[in-house]
Amino acid sequence: MDIDQRNIFGWMGESNHENLFFCQDKEVGLQAIVAIHDTTLGPAIGGVRMLPYTSMQEAVEDALRLSKAITYKSALAGLNLGGGSAIIIGNNRTDKTEVLMRRFGQFVEGLNGNFIASIDVGTTQKDLEYMYAETNHVAGLPTAMNGGGDTTLSAAKGVFYGIKAAIKEVYGDDTLAGRKVAVQGVGSVGEQLVAMLRSENARVYVSDMTEERKMKIAAKYKAEPITYSTSYELDVDVYAPCALGGTVNPETVPKMRCKIIAGSANNQLKDEAETNLLLKKHDILYTPDFLINSGALISCFSEIEGYGADRTEHLVRHIYNATRHVIQKSREENITTHEAANQLAEKRIFDVRKIRR
Repeated sequence: MDIDQRNIFGWMGESNHENLFFCQDKEVGLQAIVAIHDTTLGPAIGGVRMLPYTSMQEAVEDALRLSKAITYKSALAGLNLGGGSAIIIGNNRTDKTEVLMRRFGQFVEGLNGNFIASIDVGTTQKDLEYMYAETNHVAGLPTAMNGGGDTTLSAAKGVFYGIKAAIKEVYGDDTLAGRKVAVQGVGSVGEQLVAMLRSENARVYVSDMTEERKMKIAAKYKAEPITYSTSYELDVDVYAPCALGGTVNPETVPKMRCKIIAGSANNQLKDEAETNLLLKKHDILYTPDFLINSGALISCFSEIEGYGADRTEHLVRHIYNATRHVIQKSREENITTHEAANQLAEKRIFDVRKIRR
């Protein structure tokens, strides 16, 4: 898993990352990375992702990419947090142990509060509890431990409000009754999104990589099951990718018949420049993922600040207005929504940096 140091510094320089930390403990089997992108707005927060990466380069690139996205996500949501990300290299089903997660907690503690750990792919609230035994710098703990509890509800709500904002732009009002939405991926966030859409009488189509899961959710919420691999081709008002990233790309966009793309998946766009141009050409409104999927981050921020449920709900509801603002800016300046969101995030960071100095 060798990697050229020159590549690392080059990647960090391209994206203006502040720090990249490595930890190895052979005795417990820990190989971990923490990337800190920008702490202008506050300490970096990020999920702890545990996956069996095939190379160190793949793991480092993932950490850098994810941490930058958190910076922009936090800036757009109006939070006083920076962007970070943590990677544990390993199989989360077979390699994860209490000792491994506690040793990672010690690693986080050694960063002196510059990084706050939360949940990501391959980790759970139980893992956060193990980390918490070694460091206070965690967010997303169970309510029984005075934490904010399950963040997936806030995550789903944020996407729901983002969808309503996009519907308002395209159709003139944000009523969901009768609107057709294809939800690709019905894990914990996807399922809660389906429940919210059905509660407003939207016509929902569901797909998932697991056939059993898809059929279960379809039956539970009276949704219509569809094929996962072609769910983006359905003639619907909204395509909501809530599973893997990269499903919106130069190959899929020409086949899409939706009016809006709005989902919880991270990094939905592949080949951003070309894909954004194609979306504009096909008149598809894209609500940037780092804009509308910030609900989980907001929940963690509320936990850190000691806010109650009402304040958390208020911050999540603000995603509706933030989405409307991004869409308006893109229309007025004839730029993509992705560019508009980036510019707004960068402006807030630039402005706050003036007083931080």
